[in-house]
Amino acid sequence: MDCVRAPRLSEEEQKRVKEALRKEGLENAVRLGLEHDPDLSFMLEGGSLQKVKSSRWQKERVYRLQEDLRTVHYNSHKILPFRRTSNFTIDDIQAVRPGHHSEGMRKYVSDVSEQRCFTIVFKSRTKNLDLIASTEEEAQHWVKGFHKIISSDSKMSKKDRLDQWFQIYLQKADVNKDNRMNQEEVKNFLKMMNIEVDDTYANELFESCDKARNGVLEGSEVEHFYKLVTARDEIDTIFGAYKNDEEVMTVDKLVTFMKKEQAERVSPEYAELLIQKYEPNEAAKADRLLTKDGFLMYLMSGEGNIFNQEHKNIYQNMSKPLNHYFISSSHNTYLMEDQLEGPSSTEAYIRALNKGCRCLELDCWDGKNDEPVIYHGYTLTSKILFKDVIRTIRDYAFKVSSYPVILSLENHCNVEQQTVMARHLKTILGNMLVTAPIDNKVPTNFPSPEQLKNKILVKGKRLNRLEEVTESEDVSDEVSDEDEAAEMENEAVTKKAGSKIKLSKELSDLVIYCRSVHFTDFEHSKAHQVFYEMSSFVEGKFSKLVQDSDNPFIHLNARQLSRIYPAGLRTDSSNYSPIEMWNAGCQLVALNFQTPSEEMDIYQGKFRQNGFSGYVLKPKFLRDKSTTFDSKNLRHGEWLTPMKLHVMVISAQQLPKDKKRSSSVIDPLVTVEVFGVAQDNAKRVTDHIPNNGLKPMWNSNFEFDVSVPELTLIRFLVEDYDASSRNDFIGQFTLPVTSLKLGYRHIHLLTKEGNPLPSASLFVHIMVLEN
Repeated sequence: MDCVRAPRLSEEEQKRVKEALRKEGLENAVRLGLEHDPDLSFMLEGGSLQKVKSSRWQKERVYRLQEDLRTVHYNSHKILPFRRTSNFTIDDIQAVRPGHHSEGMRKYVSDVSEQRCFTIVFKSRTKNLDLIASTEEEAQHWVKGFHKIISSDSKMSKKDRLDQWFQIYLQKADVNKDNRMNQEEVKNFLKMMNIEVDDTYANELFESCDKARNGVLEGSEVEHFYKLVTARDEIDTIFGAYKNDEEVMTVDKLVTFMKKEQAERVSPEYAELLIQKYEPNEAAKADRLLTKDGFLMYLMSGEGNIFNQEHKNIYQNMSKPLNHYFISSSHNTYLMEDQLEGPSSTEAYIRALNKGCRCLELDCWDGKNDEPVIYHGYTLTSKILFKDVIRTIRDYAFKVSSYPVILSLENHCNVEQQTVMARHLKTILGNMLVTAPIDNKVPTNFPSPEQLKNKILVKGKRLNRLEEVTESEDVSDEVSDEDEAAEMENEAVTKKAGSKIKLSKELSDLVIYCRSVHFTDFEHSKAHQVFYEMSSFVEGKFSKLVQDSDNPFIHLNARQLSRIYPAGLRTDSSNYSPIEMWNAGCQLVALNFQTPSEEMDIYQGKFRQNGFSGYVLKPKFLRDKSTTFDSKNLRHGEWLTPMKLHVMVISAQQLPKDKKRSSSVIDPLVTVEVFGVAQDNAKRVTDHIPNNGLKPMWNSNFEFDVSVPELTLIRFLVEDYDASSRNDFIGQFTLPVTSLKLGYRHIHLLTKEGNPLPSASLFVHIMVLEN
């Protein structure tokens, strides 16, 4: 499908544009390493696919990959006059799943051959795109083609990605496809690149590049224009301090830079490895020299990232007891949106697991035909089958992390359907499910995440303790109904305190290390509860318990597990800040993963470390059963390692526009926020830079006092300034202070949903001084 273009072109012009588009596609294919690829050729030609929304809504659409190899356009067979073509980009795609691996496919077209079906899963809250190809071969072209583009794109260096980004905008700016740029096209190009300049500056820039003085830029003139637009004065200054007279940096100078500026004690051998890895000029590389381009490539690489790359892997001891770790946990995991009318979906479980979540919530209710369902009780949220959720968890539990998953059951089912739940758990999960202590003995302490690798635990009610041996053959008995639903504030249906529920013995027997019990007080827990018994606390109750001191809660968590969850009033699935709960050593701090927010940014920042495994080892002072640490009343102790954190926000690169206001250019500002114990919390804000999202420059210096670094996170937020309303979100990045790299560092920004923003970055300088 060709794009609708205006004004109408002559036959000759159409041929020229068609040839220019062909060359554009070829250039981009070469850039991705996919020259003459048959799957890519098929996608560029385009074809019909059946879009599936329901059992009745299944319509033909024409899909075609555009020559930028980034955008897919689609519309009906007959393109009506003035009708807009819909599109999505490669950057929008989270995954492409062949077969019936989505709820829509299983529900509506299970009778269609799996080999003709595939699903495009998007990163944002956009619904999946379920598609059926005419033949199995065509489906393969689409699936393999998408996988190749996404894979090739992921392997590109940041420098190559910037070049690609620039070239694509150049191609878009060249409206008439004559491989030349006139003054009007240059102005449009700059606006596309998110920078607005007055006519005088635009004309000066144009004239400085128009060496032929013919009113257009072409060939080397466009390259010169590219260098002027993308030049970074701050990099020139830094490089200039360490280069020699030949405009290159020697190995010795690079070692000096690494030690003095980056606070890294490196050897000449390591410096030479950096040159071999990042220097694009083969002659310079052979002479063990680093050019400015190579220096920039290093700064934009993993080695130049603000996040310690060693922390991208498992670097913590994973052999401690389970309760010694913060564990990534989700609340109402089944929901895609709000808690009153939003859809429930197995897709929500996949998304949570893909974000590193290790504790999933399942609200279980009686369903039709003796099949339990999951949904938010007493609301209009949709229902999904319990067995479908368990199948989904089985398939996706260990794709991101191999460490244990906890299923937090909120059980509202009758005894018969509880028994069905137990059967599904055992038959579907098989050996993944923990059904007995790992050594078949009565345990005296938690096993470690390492011992529980690729295992799934059930959290819920249990009829008796593990050490209580009984010969009873009763299929059920009564237990206190003290689960989350019974304690929820402002619940639609209020239950009487001390009420009882019938519990299936089959389901009860599956609860091994996470037995849910009622919390009376800290003294009672210490005197009467065993290590594997745990309580859940609504956020409001937690706040009351730690109002004056969180030391008793820390002691509880040094012995047992605890779970915190959002109040029932959060019907919009909003979130609380998890910081206070972590400060008290709470392991399972459950948030609504379906809701992008500052709180989720902080949450994902916390779990970015330790290989994104969903497990982070708590500081030693939160694991000690006799600790005197109290974040509400800080005293001297091993936790106090005060420091001055200096942050210089230097510049930003290639910031995206707000999609809702794509015609305007942004006015960016940066907020740097520190989160930790109360006295460490702070915020600093730069001025806004008018009309410049391409490469705004701040050079703003901030200083933060940090007293307990092991509990501190830092967040960099970029927004579009608005004088009359709330600033618009552009991008952010959050990480633990203990994962910070010092010196000149790039911060590669993330979207609201926590996905990478292609090409967008901040450039900062970080320095730490001990007090």
